[in-house]
Amino acid sequence: MSDLLIASRLEQYRQCQYDAFILQPMPTVEERIAALKALKQLITQYQVQICQAIAADFGCRSASETALLEIFTSLESINDAIKHVKTWMKPQRRHTSLWFKPAKNSVIPQPLGVVGIIVPWNYPLFLTIAPMVAALAAGNRVMVKMSEKSQHLCQLLQHLFVGEFNEEQICIVAEEGQTGIAFSQLKFDHLIFTGSTTTGKAVMAAAATNLVPVTLELGGKSPVILTDDYDVNIALSRILGGKVYNSGQTCVAPDYMLIPQALESEVIRQAQAIMAQRFSNIQHPDYTSIIDDASFYRLCDTTKDAIEQGAKVINLIPQSKPDLQLRKFPLQLICQPTEAMIAMQREIFGPLLPIVTYQTLQQALDYINARERPLALYLFSNDKAVQQQVLNQTRSGGVVINDVMLHVTQEDLPFGGIGHSGMGHYHGREGFESLSKMRPVMHQAEFCSGKYFYAPYGKIGKRLINFIINRKLSRYE
Repeated sequence: MSDLLIASRLEQYRQCQYDAFILQPMPTVEERIAALKALKQLITQYQVQICQAIAADFGCRSASETALLEIFTSLESINDAIKHVKTWMKPQRRHTSLWFKPAKNSVIPQPLGVVGIIVPWNYPLFLTIAPMVAALAAGNRVMVKMSEKSQHLCQLLQHLFVGEFNEEQICIVAEEGQTGIAFSQLKFDHLIFTGSTTTGKAVMAAAATNLVPVTLELGGKSPVILTDDYDVNIALSRILGGKVYNSGQTCVAPDYMLIPQALESEVIRQAQAIMAQRFSNIQHPDYTSIIDDASFYRLCDTTKDAIEQGAKVINLIPQSKPDLQLRKFPLQLICQPTEAMIAMQREIFGPLLPIVTYQTLQQALDYINARERPLALYLFSNDKAVQQQVLNQTRSGGVVINDVMLHVTQEDLPFGGIGHSGMGHYHGREGFESLSKMRPVMHQAEFCSGKYFYAPYGKIGKRLINFIINRKLSRYE
């Protein structure tokens, strides 16, 4: 299909949804909850097929992992919205300045219209459903563009959604070569993109043509700081567990570790012991494949580059080597990396974990602050003063203390990046408000002092102006 035909078809979908929105611009709370419950029923009823479709797209993706990281998180997002949407929709009373009483102020949440969602391949269900939930709770229509690497899931969702929702409410489109570019250029009322920083810049530029506001959930190199007061075994158990999720193909995965120099040998030893207990080889069905050959070769090149430049690379699943046929890559530590290495220049997005040593905590914080702001930051320390120092002196999209990645699953916490890791928030109330027009409304009283503040200003007006700004009358005479 030609680029023009793709763009024309997408615009027809958008216009159809916008026309439907104009006819029904303010869905009731009952209608929103009904849509959310239908979405919940769809995911619950077809969870086995969803897991199978995602596994087919990856080559190997554990059904248990998909159930935990995508089915469970999606259902939690829906349940939270169902529980709170009635409260979120209520007009908010706002303070009225003393000088304008008895007027009354409020903020009314209203739907924006049509929301576009561009979904990546790494968590294709959750990153479809989470923003969709926010959009539906806010009363919007939704268009979703799936990744070209999620063909099986896309086909399944298209089939399931057509049976449950009409395309005037939710429309799911597949990638057909240039679909992403055309999709980004549509005149949405809001556009949500999750993916790489490079692509995010292109999406934002395309959206800017129509002044479409964007929420960008990008990535970056999310650091882990380990301090010497925290138990190394507990820390590594959690860090490595998070890193192995989806074989490190997670935007908030630990990208590199900062550890006290004196602990380097201990960290390596305990990491080896932990992984030996978990995986004897990468053929295990719970060890996820790398999404495609290009990504597999990128990880091979990153490892080779590190070795050639003097890093010590330690395979934590030593019975296995990278397997192109299965597209599986064993978790490996990169010790003593340098800034010239590929591993330290871009987000790894795979099962490689560089270890950088520091002598003082301030040195570790300076290291983080010298780089682009990450989507997440993880600190392992029980020292309250250290925790506060790290929070005060660094900036990141989110923070987890004494664990990794779990902030994404907390519906009452906003999720979003900062700087090169993104902009805007969603999840929970923040998602609802991001995809609503929080419309300010002032109700003027029948009797008010406004008549004294119109030109030409009389004596009473001048005295009132003088009084409210505490100046001498002579200045205005």
